[in-house]
Amino acid sequence: MRFDWSHLGTLLAIIHLLGLIAACHAILNTRTSQGAIAWAVSLATMPYLTLVPYLFLGRSKFAGYADARRLRNETLRSRAHAPDWDKLVSAGEWPADELGVRVIRTFARLGGMPLVPGNAVRTLVNGEATFSAIFDAIERAQHYVIVQFFIVRADALGDMLKDVLLDCRKRGVRVFFLYDSIGSFDLPASYVHELQDGGVEVHPFSTKRHFVNRFQLNFRNHRKIVVVDGQHAFVGGHNVGIEYLGANARLSPWRDTHIELRGPAVANVQFAFTEDWYWATQQLPGCEPPTVVPRDGDDMYCLVLPTGPADRQETCSLFFVEAINAAKKRVWITTPYLVPDEAVFSALRLAALRGVDVRIMIPSRHDHYVVFEASMLYAFDAVRAGIRIFRYKPGFLHQKVVLIDDVAAAIGSANLDNRSFRLNFEIMVLTVHRGFAAEVEAMLLRDFEQTFEIDRSEYRDAPAWRKITMHLARLFAPIL
Repeated sequence: MRFDWSHLGTLLAIIHLLGLIAACHAILNTRTSQGAIAWAVSLATMPYLTLVPYLFLGRSKFAGYADARRLRNETLRSRAHAPDWDKLVSAGEWPADELGVRVIRTFARLGGMPLVPGNAVRTLVNGEATFSAIFDAIERAQHYVIVQFFIVRADALGDMLKDVLLDCRKRGVRVFFLYDSIGSFDLPASYVHELQDGGVEVHPFSTKRHFVNRFQLNFRNHRKIVVVDGQHAFVGGHNVGIEYLGANARLSPWRDTHIELRGPAVANVQFAFTEDWYWATQQLPGCEPPTVVPRDGDDMYCLVLPTGPADRQETCSLFFVEAINAAKKRVWITTPYLVPDEAVFSALRLAALRGVDVRIMIPSRHDHYVVFEASMLYAFDAVRAGIRIFRYKPGFLHQKVVLIDDVAAAIGSANLDNRSFRLNFEIMVLTVHRGFAAEVEAMLLRDFEQTFEIDRSEYRDAPAWRKITMHLARLFAPIL
């Protein structure tokens, strides 16, 4: 049987046509010019290699979520008893004096939530402290428990979480469990079914409700949220897996940070979850946070910033830009991945030029090879610009912390990379309080004692093949 070469020609023509159509789509829809050029050129010239990746990774806007949220926002907020943004003060005198009215107003508008006083925030350093506090709060729950993680594994830690949630249901406590469908891709169906059989309301956060998002690996829900009875909220970098307790020998000891939040700002954290739950289920969870009276005494002002690809602006990137611009004396950032966009990198360079102590702490070990190689090149460029880069030696550094002067600190789930800036749903909590800033400073100083500062030699002395690898890895920066 002879092969008809005309069929091959037709197939190639169709592939090239699809590549040109996809290239036009990339030009029209990709947020950054660098990303648009990269996709358009590769799709037009190498459609055989890039069409399938573009199908899974090409979109930069989460269709459906934003429209659903806008169309139903008033109903959602009224039924969920969300805070009345217009009536709450977004800039009290003290934080306005410390950070400036402009900065407070910008953060409040970015997050769509006000800066509220009367909170208590404490740092939870590493996995044992974090999950001990979370399990303790869940065990004392009386009304409802909200759990949301990017990664949930059916290992020893995952089983502990499952058991404590099932015990809650036996006591009559309502439990809502949301996990990301891609981040938790290997979570067994048996794990979910056991929770459901025990009365826990479990749902994956998935992009598949709209066909245009059906094949996307982007738009992951990277938030880590636990809320108990509207009184306690936990936010930070930990997911549910034994590696977060240091059980992965290659990355151990795992360095991460969570916070426990109490006070009026807990309702704002819960509202961020409510929007995600509503997308996943088309229903409200039906658990209303109680009215929390602000704590007396030395107020902690907290601002919850939920960010994501459904926002009209690039909220996460703008948050980092404004935080860096707000610094007068120092801005210290810890992140597992250093792949900043041009706006954030420019803000870092300008801060260094005006004499701000700019420090970034990153890992010396990698969990994602391509991201690590790209981070090395960005670290070299940062050092050349006067930014101090430190590598954490003991184990893998996964915490996401921003310290601004002696005044404020933000802790949450957002990394210093394009995926957090534009492709993931994230959450950060900014606390304006000198005492808390001092606590975060002490924590970071202990970490800095276990780092080494890099210089230009890290790149200069690298072999040629390694330099090529770094530059190739950075080509993928828009999706890292």
